[in-house]
Amino acid sequence: MSAQAAAKASPKKSGGLAGIVAGETGISAAGGAHNLEYRGYSIYDLAEHASFEEVAYLLVYGELPKKAELEGYKNKLRATRDLPQALKEVLERIPKDAHPMDVMRTATSFLGNIEPEGDDNCQEAITDRLIAAYPAMMVYWWKFAHEGKRIDCVSDADDVATHFLTLLHGKPPSAEHARAMNVSLILYAEHEFNASTFTARTITSTLSDIYSAICGGIGALRGKLHGGANEAAMELIQKFGGAEEATAGVKEMLATKQLIMGFGHRVYSEGDPRNRVIKEWSRKLCEAGGKPELFAVSEAIETMVWDEKHLFPNLDFYSASSYHMMGVPTPLFTPIFVMSRVTGWAAHIFEQRENNKLIRPSADYTGPEKLDFVPIDQR
Repeated sequence: MSAQAAAKASPKKSGGLAGIVAGETGISAAGGAHNLEYRGYSIYDLAEHASFEEVAYLLVYGELPKKAELEGYKNKLRATRDLPQALKEVLERIPKDAHPMDVMRTATSFLGNIEPEGDDNCQEAITDRLIAAYPAMMVYWWKFAHEGKRIDCVSDADDVATHFLTLLHGKPPSAEHARAMNVSLILYAEHEFNASTFTARTITSTLSDIYSAICGGIGALRGKLHGGANEAAMELIQKFGGAEEATAGVKEMLATKQLIMGFGHRVYSEGDPRNRVIKEWSRKLCEAGGKPELFAVSEAIETMVWDEKHLFPNLDFYSASSYHMMGVPTPLFTPIFVMSRVTGWAAHIFEQRENNKLIRPSADYTGPEKLDFVPIDQR
C-alpha cells in the first residue's frame, strides 16, 4: 500500500477530538465565517430582538414562530410549570450540600419515571415540559434545602426568565434584570457539537429515551471545563477588591501556572462572539447595581489573561458577574445553563433520531501486548 493510500485508510486522530468532524447538523454553526448562528439566524440578531421563547421554538420546532404561535407556545409553557407532588418530595430529600447540577440530573431522571416518553408523551412535549419545569425544579430544592421553605412553583410571569427570577426572589424582577436573563438564556441555548450535546447525541444513538440523553448532557455540563466555568469565574472575581489587585493577583496565578476559568474556547481562535453581548450586559448591570468595581475587576482579569496568554473570555466569564448582579447564588449559575441548553440538546436529539447511526469511534490500543496468563495460585 502506498503512503498516500495508508494515510487515507487510517482514521484521523486528535486529542479530545479537536478538529474532528463527527457529523452533520442543521441546528447551529459555530466558528469560521458563521461566527454563531442558530438555524441560520445570527446570535446578535436573536439576542437583540428575540425572546428566549422564540429561540426555544426555533430550536425545538425548526422555525421562528408567528405571533399567534408564540403566544400559544408561551401559554403552553405557563400551563406546565408546576411540579408533581412526588417530585417535590424527592427534591425535599436531597441534602443541602448536594451539587445543584446533581439536583437537576436527579429531578430530570425522576420526572422520566413518572412522565415517561411514549405514545402519549412525545419528545417535543417532554422538551416543552422540561423548559417550563426547570426553574421550579431548581428553586424549589434551593429554597427548601437552604431556607426551609416550600415555594409555589407557578407565577404570573409571561416568560421563563421572569418566572425563574420571580421564584428565586419571591417578587417580579426589574425589567432590566428580566431582559438580561432573557438574553443570557438565548446565548446559552445552543452551540453545535459541544461536550454535553455530543454526549446527548451519543446516548440517543443507542436508541435510548430522551430523559437519559438529557441526564447525560447534564452530567457532561457539570464539569468545570464545560458549564461549571461560570461558577469558578465568580469565585475568582470575588477574590479581588479592585482592578489593580486583580491585575497583580492574576499575574501571579499565571506565573505559577494556575488555571484561570472562563477563558479560551475550542471552537474560536480570536474571540467568543457571545462575549460581546454578555460583557455589555455585565457592565450595565454592575453600574446600575452600584458595583462598578465588579466590572472593573472582571475587565482587569480579561486584560491580564489576554496580555499574558492571548486567551479571550468566553461566555461563562462575564455571565458570572451578570448573574451575581441579578442576585443569583453562585451554585445556581450552571443550572441556569441547563434551563437554557435543554432546547439545544433536544434539537440535537431529534436530529440524531431522524437519521440515526450508532456513534462508536475507534481507539488506538496503547497497553501491554501478548501477556501470558498466570493462574491465581502461581501469581
